[in-house]
Order: sequence, then C-alpha cells, then structure tokens
Amino acid sequence: MPATKARNTTAAIGGAPCWVSLMTHDPKVAQDFYGKVLGWQFRPGTVGAGFSIALAEGRPVAGIGALTPQWHVPIAWTPYFAVESVNETAARIRERGATVAVGPLEVGKGRAALAADRDGAVFGLWEGQTLSWAVGQGGAPMCLELRTRDAFESAIFYGEVFGWAPDRPGCDITYEHDEVVVRDDRGHTVAALRGGAVEAAPDPHVRPRWHVYFPVRDIEQVTAAAVAAGGFTLPVTPLVDGGGCEAVIRDPQGGLFTVATARGPLQG
Repeated sequence: MPATKARNTTAAIGGAPCWVSLMTHDPKVAQDFYGKVLGWQFRPGTVGAGFSIALAEGRPVAGIGALTPQWHVPIAWTPYFAVESVNETAARIRERGATVAVGPLEVGKGRAALAADRDGAVFGLWEGQTLSWAVGQGGAPMCLELRTRDAFESAIFYGEVFGWAPDRPGCDITYEHDEVVVRDDRGHTVAALRGGAVEAAPDPHVRPRWHVYFPVRDIEQVTAAAVAAGGFTLPVTPLVDGGGCEAVIRDPQGGLFTVATARGPLQG
C-alpha cells in the first residue's frame, strides 16, 4: 500500500492503478527471492511492521508485507486503485454482488480496503496520498491485466465501480486482441481485461485474477534465476501484440506474477 515519500495524486481517471503489493506468509523469504530474480533492493515501509518497499535503481516498484490470519485472502500480487472515497467505492462493490474482504481501514496516512470481484479476482482500494509511481514507468509494472471468464461482464463491473465509461471525459475503452483495454486521456493503459479463464479450474494459472507484469531486459536470465531461487516458471511465450515475450512465474510461497520484455528502453 502506498504510504512513504508521498505526494498528492489526482488520477487522470477514477480508479487509476496507484500501487501493487504482495501479501505473503514470510516477507523475508519473498525479499530474498525477488532480490535474486528481479534485482530489487528493499527499505522499510511506514504502514506496519514487516512491510517493505521494493526499489529498482532507487525508485519504488512494489510493496511486500506479511499476510495476517485475519485477512482471509490468498497469497497474491494485488493491484491497488486510487479512489476518492474508499467507503463509497466499497459500497458500490457490495451493491454489485462482489465482496469487500478487508476494511475499509486506516493505513498510514490513507485508507484502504481489499475486495474481490464477482469471479473472485482480488484487488485493492486506496484513498489518500501515493508514491511517485505509475504503470509503465521505470521498474513499476508495465501492465496490469485481469484474466477472467468474461471480459465484457468484468468491464461492466469495474466500470460501474470506478466510473470507467467510454463517454466519460479522459477515459478511452477499446477492444483489442481479445481484451478490453482502458486508457486515460494521455494514452496510458490503466488496465486490460482478458476473457477466457475458467473459475472452477484447478490450475491456479487460469483462475480469475489480476496479473502484474514486471518489465525485464533478459527474460531467459530472469526465468533461470527464478528456478534457481526455488520458484516455478511456465514456458516463455510471445506477447499478444507480438511486441516481445512473457513468462508466468510462481514464487516459492505461491505468488504469481508475469515478466515481460520491455518494448524499447525502460522508461524513467
């Protein structure tokens, strides 16, 4: 959750992604794994004991924290979306048949909640200040993608929750490569929603969930490092748009994420 070296943020559109965090059983084990695989360094966060901020070349990338028994959510990389009011957004989530699993509650200098959409994909809400962080910049995720059963149904749900709509100023929604893509008025992708996953499938790689894509320069080196550090990887495959390649990795505690070759130099 974002809460250190903060700045006031006015998202280009409501529900813009503002952070990603991994909640896991042993943060120190996670730090060791991601340090070896992605080269991250870590500093203490300000939202509780055991929470740390991952840094890439000195810039914030993601958070890693301990999953408490009271939080009935799985080990997972979770995107957080900036909202004006966590209470009002949580109410809209419940009204549409989804679940607010944790909160809303006070966290550092903001307020947060963890929710799950109607198909069970977990995501977070954040009200307050954020880090100087944005999807597609530096070592931050290059993309956030929801893999679910029905991309259009999910687009309606998130559109109603966050106010994403094609007729809303500053919001562009298109259908590309079997995905619903949401962009802000600067052309930056806010989120992509891909259909086709099966909710009841036993394979964790196809259960509805938000996937976080981290940019890498050498995907073969990264996947080899992941295996050496005790993780598991799926084979490297081309990106949907043909602009590079990607691989899904599961860390030793079960956290899933995707690495993908950046399109050109990593942007600062």
